[in-house]
Amino acid sequence: MLDLSKANSKLGVSSCFTKDRAGSYFNGSGYAELMHDGYKVGSDLSVSLEFQTSHSEGVFLGISSAKVDAIGLEMVNGQVVFNINNGAGQVSVRSTGQTLCDGQWHHLLARKTKHILILSVDEYKYTTTNPYPQSTSAETNNPVYLGGYPVGVKQNCLTISSRFRGCLRNLQLIRSHLSITANISAAHFLLGVTPESCPGA
Repeated sequence: MLDLSKANSKLGVSSCFTKDRAGSYFNGSGYAELMHDGYKVGSDLSVSLEFQTSHSEGVFLGISSAKVDAIGLEMVNGQVVFNINNGAGQVSVRSTGQTLCDGQWHHLLARKTKHILILSVDEYKYTTTNPYPQSTSAETNNPVYLGGYPVGVKQNCLTISSRFRGCLRNLQLIRSHLSITANISAAHFLLGVTPESCPGA
């Protein structure tokens, strides 16, 4: 009999949950790479997801060109921060109030409309106008990283590198009238992610 709990080393191995529920569990050691051939952010994009975590910092999502154009969603000090760069400079909007790393499910909607940023967390809404109105489009054609990103990969709109620990579900990328629901189990690469199961309460 082999005792996996006493393995000399482990990579991408996570536990099975006695009780589970819908979602994808990120154990804090890895990330998911989606759309390896590249995703174009452009002028208008909405990112919708639900998250649950007890950790105050972690990357939700990053899409970044090799230059400066990028978007990033992250948890910093228990608040959600949405960063964009359309090529002229980084602009951010963040939630305020009670910390969101309370182990409860929260709904997040981050919307970029040309040079306006709107962040909705649960029933609260936050807005920022980009001070660079001449620059409206984030020119990316790069993978979508969830929960973190590989060492050596540049992410221009993420201020932290802490990998997310918790659960994500119902991730959608909405551009104009085209909505893509992310299938994490079909990701190009997974590390430290259980794609179709979260631990139950």
